[in-house]
Amino acid sequence: MKKLLLLASLAGLAACASSPDIVYRPAEQKLPEHIKQIAVRPFANKTQQFGLEEKITLKVIDEFLKNGEYSIAPESSAQGVLVGEITHYILTPIQYDVNLVPTVYKLNVIASVRLLDKEYNRYLWEEPALQATKMYSAANLPGGLTEEQAREALWEILAKDIVLRTVQGFGSVSSTSQKKVPNAGEAAQQPAIP
Repeated sequence: MKKLLLLASLAGLAACASSPDIVYRPAEQKLPEHIKQIAVRPFANKTQQFGLEEKITLKVIDEFLKNGEYSIAPESSAQGVLVGEITHYILTPIQYDVNLVPTVYKLNVIASVRLLDKEYNRYLWEEPALQATKMYSAANLPGGLTEEQAREALWEILAKDIVLRTVQGFGSVSSTSQKKVPNAGEAAQQPAIP
């Protein structure tokens, strides 16, 4: 009798698993309804590069304004506060010409970002290692970029990821594993692109 019950259960599970109509759709994880306005604190800069925090803060504010789902307000009147810091800024030459002059660079920026619910004084979400990477040719080559232009592209990527994470919830953006966060010594040892 137990064998018959087990076989019937397995047959039922197999039938459910083979149906094309069954699709896993997790529920959206939106912010609590009491959060209508978000404040963006100026990002902290834990790197040696000067002035990064202002550019990323302005880009995140612009991206929230473009999205329009949550309005931007001063921290005193906002229900949610976005807190972030730039933790890594790694610029690595990855390709050289015959005179050993760098021709291709890899710029890697990692930020830690979290959203504070002021009413309950707790963090709603946290991305401890949100990463953006840009590979670009030197400015003296056709189609090349300056380091500042490459940074602007990275700020755009990070700002979109932060807004997407806030608006669409968990799973829309993910952090890099803390074990995989590169340091300057490891980044310099990467092989050149042929």
